[in-house]
Amino acid sequence: MPLPDLIEIVPPTGPIHAEITVPGSKSITNRALVLAALADGTTTLRGALWSEDTQVMADGLGRLGFSVHVEADPAEAANRTIIVRGAGGAIPRAGTADAPLALFVGNAGTAARFLAALACLGRGAYRLTGVPRMHERPQAALFHALRALGYRVDAANDRLPAVVHGTGPRPGRCEVSVAESSQFASALLLSGGVGGWQVDIAQGGDAEELPYVEMTRELVKVFPPRGGEFQVEPDASGGSYFIAAGHLLGGVRVPHWPATGWQIDGEFPRFLPLPAEVSRARDLGDSIMTAIVLAPLAKRPTRFTDLGRLRVQECERVMALRTELTKCGAQVIEEGDTLTVHPSRLHGAEIETYDDHRMAMCFAVLGLKVPGIRLRHPSCVKKTFPDFFPKLAAPPPHGLGVEIGDAAGRRLALGELAAE
Repeated sequence: MPLPDLIEIVPPTGPIHAEITVPGSKSITNRALVLAALADGTTTLRGALWSEDTQVMADGLGRLGFSVHVEADPAEAANRTIIVRGAGGAIPRAGTADAPLALFVGNAGTAARFLAALACLGRGAYRLTGVPRMHERPQAALFHALRALGYRVDAANDRLPAVVHGTGPRPGRCEVSVAESSQFASALLLSGGVGGWQVDIAQGGDAEELPYVEMTRELVKVFPPRGGEFQVEPDASGGSYFIAAGHLLGGVRVPHWPATGWQIDGEFPRFLPLPAEVSRARDLGDSIMTAIVLAPLAKRPTRFTDLGRLRVQECERVMALRTELTKCGAQVIEEGDTLTVHPSRLHGAEIETYDDHRMAMCFAVLGLKVPGIRLRHPSCVKKTFPDFFPKLAAPPPHGLGVEIGDAAGRRLALGELAAE
């Protein structure tokens, strides 16, 4: 049974003693899927996230002709073991200029960017489309770099929908801006080994300082090029919600916290309690949204800086965070790409999630402390964390035991809480 369109989080009243596992990293899973497809052999990905974004990527690889076999993971409901048969750098299937092969990417930025670069290695035409919001999100820097390498990309306003004309590996050099998204550089790096591409970073500082680009470089180094096994580590961004729950309630632990240093959000526990300033460019990635929602409950104001990239993601996240926190009584000041959040007396409100998984999960965490938080369209969490609400509601020690109700105040059963 699907999640209702409106749910309410009821703050727990008693002590909690819980140990919450979180699904695999979306960022690592989607990078690993591309590398597995390009490998010369069969790769088994263990602990891989199975969510809307990763399903879109796996489906895209299937459309390109790769064999992708998915098995359940007994240790985590939102994970899978995914077996990919690589084609040694070839792309098995292609369309023609008159009938391009269709690739649907939903609202998955990683799939949109990674598949566009991968398609260049094929020999034929590929048409990438997504949901309306994905058609608004930036692609220009990647398309400019692919054209500099000699590939043809047809795209009105340099956004999706787009037709990529693949002509196979074309050794060359390109420069890419990461001002709007580091995924542009990652897309080129993932396929660049087969393509023979030399990738230079044009903006945003040294590439070694960009955490998601560095993650890509490290994965390319350690991934088995002739197939084998690869373990995907837990998702630190998803884990931030339960680290935050422990900060608010006590008694909550997230085991197997990522230790490779690949995920910038692995630093999230270090930022609790919140310091006076937190930077999206320097300190945290997506988990900075979790920190922003916690900030009204802090003892002093917190400035969140360098938030520009949040504006071009699943929704205009800077505006969305300011708007919804203000609904709850928070004092939030927006100046350029900075939000300053002051300690505030909060109250319940009906929260618009903007079909953004992270908005839904962030405000669900706030609802653990503030009575009356109601979330509209909570099923959007399926994008990266489909069993998020069951983990909130399951009895300890494997859940928080939180009551989640529908619009009529009826307590929802566990079977009604999975996002589909």
